Amino acid sequence: MPRHDASQPRTSASEPPRQPVEVYSATARHFHWTVVALLAVQIPIGFAMVYRGATLNIWDNLTNGLYSSHKLIGMIILLLVVLRLGYRLVHGAPADEPTLKAWHKAASAFNHWSLYVLLIVAPVLGWLGVSYYPALDVFGIIKLPGLVAANQKTAEVVFQYHGLAVFLLIIFAGMHVAAALYHYILRKDNVLARMIPRLMR
Repeated sequence: MPRHDASQPRTSASEPPRQPVEVYSATARHFHWTVVALLAVQIPIGFAMVYRGATLNIWDNLTNGLYSSHKLIGMIILLLVVLRLGYRLVHGAPADEPTLKAWHKAASAFNHWSLYVLLIVAPVLGWLGVSYYPALDVFGIIKLPGLVAANQKTAEVVFQYHGLAVFLLIIFAGMHVAAALYHYILRKDNVLARMIPRLMR
């Protein structure tokens, strides 16, 4: 059986003891917050590079640097998400927070697995797009391996799907954050504490 960190929620003398809440392992938490930090950088870079390149038609060192950064960070995110998913499949996940209702669990599972899918699909589509274009150079130092033969018309279509995947990713990530705040502020349970143990009640 996989083992996870577990914490006993604090209770007052007048309250019945709550069931222990299992938290995500330190490794799982590191994967999670590293990807969050990279996305917080990656998404603004993506909007900035498209605005400068596609909208303003400015192709200078700054624009090229933004595109190279976007490609490099995208590949790192893809690698980390695959490793995180592999870790979860091998080690499992902690048990659900004991106070959750059935619909909470179903919504959480749908959101989590949708995020996993989008965090893989979005960078793969980006990689496929730069392969079709082709625009595989990163900072003039490394060159990403191409996945397909060059075809710029196909690249334009793939980039549109890449943008759609990113848009959906932003929506699901926003729902994820909103749900965490709902549980912490309104329900006052320990859902968020499973990823931030110091918030355990």
